[in-house]
Amino acid sequence: MWVKLCCLLLYFLALFVLARVFEAVAWYESGFLATQLVDPVALSFRKLRTILECRGLGHSGLPEKKDVRELVEKSGDLMEGELYSALKEEEASESVSSTNFSGEMHFYELVEDTKDGIWLVQVIANDRSPLVGKVHWEKMVKKVSRFGIRTGTFNCSSDPRYCRRRGWLKSTLIMSVPQTSTSKGKVMLKEYNGRRIEVEHIFKWITAHAASRIKTIYNWEHLKEEWNKSDQYRVKIYLFANLDQPPAFFSALSVKFTGRVEFIFVNVENWDNKSSMAEIGVYKTPSYILRTPEGIYRYGNNTGEFISLRAMDSFLRSLQPEVNDLFVLSLVLVNLMAWMDLFITQGATIKRFVVLISTLGTYNSLLIISWLPVLGFLQLPYLDSFYEYSLKLFRYSNTTTLASWVRADWMFYSSHPALFLSTYLGHGLLIDYFEKKRRRNNNADEVNANNLEWLSSLWDWYTSYLFHPIASFQHFPFDSDWDEDPDLFLERLAFPDLWLHPLIPTDYIKNLPMWRFKCLGVHSDEETFQDSESDSDSENKEVFSSEKEVSEDEELTTFHKEREPGVEPCLCANKYCHHEPYDGKARSYGSSSTAGDMEPDWSAWPAEMLHCTECVVCLENFADGCLLMGLPCGHVFHQNCIVMWLAGGRHCCPVCRWASYKAKQPYTHPPPLASDTPS
Repeated sequence: MWVKLCCLLLYFLALFVLARVFEAVAWYESGFLATQLVDPVALSFRKLRTILECRGLGHSGLPEKKDVRELVEKSGDLMEGELYSALKEEEASESVSSTNFSGEMHFYELVEDTKDGIWLVQVIANDRSPLVGKVHWEKMVKKVSRFGIRTGTFNCSSDPRYCRRRGWLKSTLIMSVPQTSTSKGKVMLKEYNGRRIEVEHIFKWITAHAASRIKTIYNWEHLKEEWNKSDQYRVKIYLFANLDQPPAFFSALSVKFTGRVEFIFVNVENWDNKSSMAEIGVYKTPSYILRTPEGIYRYGNNTGEFISLRAMDSFLRSLQPEVNDLFVLSLVLVNLMAWMDLFITQGATIKRFVVLISTLGTYNSLLIISWLPVLGFLQLPYLDSFYEYSLKLFRYSNTTTLASWVRADWMFYSSHPALFLSTYLGHGLLIDYFEKKRRRNNNADEVNANNLEWLSSLWDWYTSYLFHPIASFQHFPFDSDWDEDPDLFLERLAFPDLWLHPLIPTDYIKNLPMWRFKCLGVHSDEETFQDSESDSDSENKEVFSSEKEVSEDEELTTFHKEREPGVEPCLCANKYCHHEPYDGKARSYGSSSTAGDMEPDWSAWPAEMLHCTECVVCLENFADGCLLMGLPCGHVFHQNCIVMWLAGGRHCCPVCRWASYKAKQPYTHPPPLASDTPS
């Protein structure tokens, strides 16, 4: 996770540097920067109209270029970046979708229950033609969509009862605007009563109703009173301008940030003494002033702070975010970080996508689970101070120059999604290259594995851990309350000897107890030891080989039948074992005939092991110094003999058939008699 987080931070740093490179290239080619002011006098009439349309100011009654230029100057300073964005938006011929309502519930859910936006709905009465024709309606949809106004069409033929109840007996236009200035307040529906159905007149009607929600100030006394007043709004934004009404983008933002930011329009058109505004820090008009508890911030002085809906929306979201904004941001960051796994993971292509899907599911689940207590935590009433301090931190950090650069880069890359995706892909390929180069020296098989090999290994792992018993990896002795093994009986019924035996991991063999067999009175140069992992690892590598799959009972018989009198067994390869010719007589388990009839040193044996002097696998006595291994059931064998037995797929004791990977109640030795003690 930390590797992916570092890769994501490195990617963001690369995007920041790349944006600065683009700015340098644009300055070298054109000689200006995005923050450089543009003189409206040098612009053509078409470009001036484009700027007014993006800001939401009507210009239908202004035929002269001089009047249009003055209106642009009255609405705010124009920057090169805003001009470039406006011209690009005008050239883009993207079709904007409009909603077709199916009935009353659909209309109520989207229009009347949505309290943070503006809707424009064209109602078509039964057997009537629409008020606005198709061509004009498409122009209207494209014009109002710039300001976040959603559009739709309600045909009364789909729900005539609702139209009659509403009084929509003729085709008309309906506008939905929040009625109060509180978040999630009531919504009022206004009907267009104008006679002219041109796009410009309908747009004026929309902007007039939207501007009526904004508090307007006309004199200095009212401004001074409002400036010094402290109410529920911690953040206020003032527009000082010589306009009849605020621009449409300013009115649309006031609806979008209802309950979070208060929008105030100061009309200085009829002010005699404008120098009084200097007392509150306003020295020129038009000006966009943000007033917070921390002080005054002049919008438009930093990078990317254009007079447009998109730029100011990004600025206000960073200062006064909602919980939903933070959740969406965390969701985007988490998924970008999870997609890094596609390039960090090495090996087969299918393996990459399987790991990616797993990572996406895990990260998104953890994100949602972690957000649930946070939402409940924020609902507590005594955390208001914590909430205020958090917002204050946001305001301090997002009014810096670095934050303005980040917002400008976000707007640039979000308007060029192909560039964003291509840079992300290029960054991922670089990570893949360096990761592959780093891992090639460590594990070349993992890097060069193909899809079939990885799927085969994945299936083996899945079947081994899903369908087969899991061996214990703990050291002996075991504490168990079971005296029997019911799973063994069920396993033998489910897996007959003629069927494929289950794949049981053999790692438990390393943890079986091992020690040296010693006789009393015989001195060995080596010390007795138990659980020596180094010896077991070296010897296990030589004997781990697959054998023919036959039944467990037949296998032990095969071990005995292959031995002939006078021939030493091949299974007992321990050089310390003393082999004697086989006389064909059966030897009972636990006989005490050893080389030289010496008494074994039982003190070196683990307490849970049964005392014996013969290996039933090779039918040889234990010689002094030979390596022994015990099973959970307590039976003891030559280490080489029992490892060979277990590695061949027979995971049970040759004597009692107890599972070799399953714990058993340890055997308790009776106390020795006095007569048994050697003199």
